[in-house]
Amino acid sequence: MEDEGVATAGISLVRDNTERLRPPRFLWVPFELGRPFGAPDEPAFQIRVLRATLALLERQDGPPILDDFPDEVPGAAPMDMTGWTCPVPLSAPAASDMPALLAEILAEISNLAPWQNLAKETRGRTGVGAARMEIDASARFLHTLLLGGGAADNPSVELSLGQVFRGTSEDMKTFYMEAATAQPGRAGSHELADWFWGGTAAGRLLLALHPVCLDAADAGIKRVAVGQLVPRQQMHRLE
Repeated sequence: MEDEGVATAGISLVRDNTERLRPPRFLWVPFELGRPFGAPDEPAFQIRVLRATLALLERQDGPPILDDFPDEVPGAAPMDMTGWTCPVPLSAPAASDMPALLAEILAEISNLAPWQNLAKETRGRTGVGAARMEIDASARFLHTLLLGGGAADNPSVELSLGQVFRGTSEDMKTFYMEAATAQPGRAGSHELADWFWGGTAAGRLLLALHPVCLDAADAGIKRVAVGQLVPRQQMHRLE
């Protein structure tokens, strides 16, 4: 498009990747993966991000241009977590011969499924589906990847192993978030993130996968672990 004389601008959530690729005009934003315009239900803030992105088209320097958006999302400061709890009780799994962590995750999925279905019906859509498999199959794949030290058989004939890893991990996060927001009441994006990463077995699984997959032999697996698996705001949980 640039070669044909059409100026372009975009938003970057992973600064290192954008620096390496050197696109013509990009705005880096310090937001969670999957939220390039910041927090949901914050139209004024989202418009600010959009205007900052379009303003790159007026710049006379470059290309390439990589500018930084200066502000965090609304409510990014530390919060009092006593004001919100997930409306869905996560009961303990029944006794079985299954590995404990996987059993916990499958029990969570079972508890959350009715609420995720409600969210899908209410909104008329769902963000789950990147891996093109059922959510319990995604959980099993991720657990197998953990046990295999970052290696697993590819369950897909359409996607690469790295794409399956990215899809399954994103589907897990999305499934939990959609379920948690299905009931009335409002929680900030950071409260929801802290609940997922700090209060669920699925969050523990993804955190455990991070160091394992950094050393994976598959380049796609490693790439997801480096820049897409754990949000920057949750990296402190890896310490």
